[in-house]
Amino acid sequence: MSRSPGRERWAFLGLAYTLLAISATAAALAHAPADVAPWPAVRWLAGPLVTWLSETAAPGAPVSPSTVSPPPGWPVPDRLVPDQSVPGWLPTGWSMPAWPIVALVAAVWVAPVAWLHPRRDRRRVLVLAHYLVLVLLAGALIVASPAFILFAAIGYPLAIAMLPARLVMAGVTLTAVVNVAAQAGRGGGATLPTVLAGVALPLVIAGWYVAGEHDKRRRLVGRLRAAMAENADLNARLLGQARRAGMLDERHRVAGEIHDTVAQDLVALIGQLDAAERVRDDPARRRHLDQAAELARRSLSEARRSVRALHPEQLEDARLPEAVTRMAESWSKSSGVDLTLEITGTPVALAADVEAALFRVAQEALANVAKHARATRTGLTLSYTDETILLDIRDNGTGFTPQEPGDGFGLDGMRQRVRGVGGTLDIESEPGGGTAVAAAVPSIPAEGT
Repeated sequence: MSRSPGRERWAFLGLAYTLLAISATAAALAHAPADVAPWPAVRWLAGPLVTWLSETAAPGAPVSPSTVSPPPGWPVPDRLVPDQSVPGWLPTGWSMPAWPIVALVAAVWVAPVAWLHPRRDRRRVLVLAHYLVLVLLAGALIVASPAFILFAAIGYPLAIAMLPARLVMAGVTLTAVVNVAAQAGRGGGATLPTVLAGVALPLVIAGWYVAGEHDKRRRLVGRLRAAMAENADLNARLLGQARRAGMLDERHRVAGEIHDTVAQDLVALIGQLDAAERVRDDPARRRHLDQAAELARRSLSEARRSVRALHPEQLEDARLPEAVTRMAESWSKSSGVDLTLEITGTPVALAADVEAALFRVAQEALANVAKHARATRTGLTLSYTDETILLDIRDNGTGFTPQEPGDGFGLDGMRQRVRGVGGTLDIESEPGGGTAVAAAVPSIPAEGT
């Protein structure tokens, strides 16, 4: 009902106490004659209410007297039970009804409304029990004095605010029945206006509230369905974009695999065949042919592996340091370039993607040295730190200008591989000054370590 539950509970509590105070005041004024009323202005303002109460009360109903003897000199009012001295010590014209005690109990019983309201969904049984007792207290007060019909009306908003949705109509109906039954008990019957005011009108109000809540939920369901349809369309578009992006990534991956493995091995194979053709010595020629055959077999294996989207063969049965060591030794032997390998720090098992990216970067950098640099010395350093893995490849070759666009795939492929695992790649080179490639990737441990 309200968008501010914290203020709503205090509003209901304040309303209940306000109605109880007004009803108690009206009941007190109804029991006090005009000649002894302490506040004539209040009596004048409440005159219509007191007149209605006197007409509503059952004619001839006796007023309960006090059980204490009156002090000497206090007269007994004529409007009490005729021909009977009324014991008690109240002033002349006053009587002691039973409703103040019930009103005090009702005032105490209303207090937990502020505590129960925010917990009505979690403590439904407690809320229902409290509501039933409150309605019964209101009925008892109406029997004692018809002025408390006003206080009994608090049952209608509390039923809507406190009870579960399925019990709202039942709570409103119970409140209306108790009001009508209590009024009928005072006079022996209920008039048609009483029934209409006590039963029909509250039921109409409750029905209006329930219908409004139903319409609100129906509109909410409609908006949710529209949002779900829109989300489904958006998800379909995102899925299509993700599929196209995945196809592009896969094409890029396959191109990188072919460039890093098959293309590099074919270049080395051609170099070995050319070297075999230039030499005349049979043992030297045989050595070059054997290396060419080994490169051809390795290229075929890598081509099949790229198709199956597996990691580099060297990393299948070894970790990164061992795989880099084997690859560096094989590269130095086939290229004829001296290579200094250094591994620092404490090697740890890294995620498969991280190790594959570093291995491919080292492989591509050494392939570029053999193909373009015409270097005589090369250094490779693999460093393990707590948070970062560093890979450095240096050579004393001819160098180049990194800012100039090239027609190859190698440098772009290395950058994309390193970015794919959250790392960075720096290339420093100048014509005649050699080249240095530095890759830094986060130290992501392998699963299960």
